[in-house]
Amino acid sequence: MTDTEERPEPPRLIEPPRLRTDEDRTATRLELFFDLAYVLVVGELSTAFAKDLTWHGLLVFSALFTVTWWSWVTTTLYANRFDTNDVPYKLAKLGLTFAIVVMAAAASRATAGDAAYFVAAYVATRVVLLVLYARAYRHVPDARPTMRFYLAGAVAGAGLWSMSLLFSGPPMYVLWALGVLCEAFAPLLATRFGGSIPLHEEHLPERFGLFAILVLGESIASTVVSLHDTDWRLMSFVMAVVVFVVTAALWWSYFELGAAAANQRLIDEDSQSNSSHDRFVYGHLPVVMGLTAVGIGVEQFILHPGDGLSAAGRLILCGGTAVFLIGVALVMAGTARRWSAAWPWPTLAIPVVAGIGFAGGLPPMVTAVTLAVVLIFVVITGIRAQSR
Repeated sequence: MTDTEERPEPPRLIEPPRLRTDEDRTATRLELFFDLAYVLVVGELSTAFAKDLTWHGLLVFSALFTVTWWSWVTTTLYANRFDTNDVPYKLAKLGLTFAIVVMAAAASRATAGDAAYFVAAYVATRVVLLVLYARAYRHVPDARPTMRFYLAGAVAGAGLWSMSLLFSGPPMYVLWALGVLCEAFAPLLATRFGGSIPLHEEHLPERFGLFAILVLGESIASTVVSLHDTDWRLMSFVMAVVVFVVTAALWWSYFELGAAAANQRLIDEDSQSNSSHDRFVYGHLPVVMGLTAVGIGVEQFILHPGDGLSAAGRLILCGGTAVFLIGVALVMAGTARRWSAAWPWPTLAIPVVAGIGFAGGLPPMVTAVTLAVVLIFVVITGIRAQSR
């Protein structure tokens, strides 16, 4: 580089927040580090659910997973608009990461009479988020109409969760649900009444895709652990091959087809503040929840490739796949703003996959092979639809 060439400006230690939706940027190393803490929470919830494959276990898993996922979404939406990656932001993000680590450690006991640590950690994430939004509110006047809704939602959520410490049992859980609902409505209200403050259209799908791939990794981890635990029995190894095909088909369905189409629609949109982004965000809850359930089902099928598989173990794999396909359909239809965008692929496969799970008379290997064949057909159908 010659003296006449312009040198890049070194990063500043403290940089006021600014709206960064027009800049060319991708996910940072800090964001990836942050996501790893959430993977720990997902892993703890999966382990607890695998030990209690009942309707009660499903309810607890679904509720705590939704809480965990929403806390990730709120911080991701902030970073999408205002991440300046300076020292105060990095310290705040690292503080959030530790709070999530505490949530992971406390997750398995959150509904077993020892919820204080889980609640305190979740409230801590709300407090840090409030500090970040207050800082952005001061420095980005144009975004204040939008941020008011996010601030109000975070305050309500933190207040209701803090209040829940005064109760136990159902009243506590009702306050949790109300707190999350208050925060969940904030982006919808901000879209409708908060002015035209856009989201970064490349960063948003990248972040959700990264979270999905980390959750999908739970299926690979389950395959590894289950093969080890079964001492490489032939039937278990064959089952591992089949369920890996299922996992690969889910990867293809999301990353190469469903998400790819949705991402392109977001980029092609003329308006960056319309409700397509909201549908994209909320549609990912069944996507990642379904993928997590599939990871639990993969373990059950490899551990019990013969007659030992329970009805719940069968349902968790097929049901998780069906929930995942529902999420992909919602993401595709939501970003296109028409239901026909998800018809016949992948919507038509949802009742078929669910029906396989309820076909209790099938041996586990037949169930897994049938599911794999259906998902391969889904991928082929999706490729043909994409080529058209």
